[in-house]
Amino acid sequence: MLIPVRCFSCGKVIAHLWDQYDERTKAGEDAAEVLTDLGIELYCCRRMFVSHVDLIDDIAPFSVAREI
Repeated sequence: MLIPVRCFSCGKVIAHLWDQYDERTKAGEDAAEVLTDLGIELYCCRRMFVSHVDLIDDIAPFSVAREI
């Protein structure tokens, strides 16, 4: 789905960094270096980025309300 706004463990706001992380990793940069450059130092916050699976495109077609 969408990246959580805050880290589950420490509460740091991280969602605003997702777009930059996603673009840079898709461009071929190393994920660890990108996270360090973005200021994500704690392993709990790094886990939020590395383990995130973007499913919004798979879920969106089923969210339309149907008329009976």
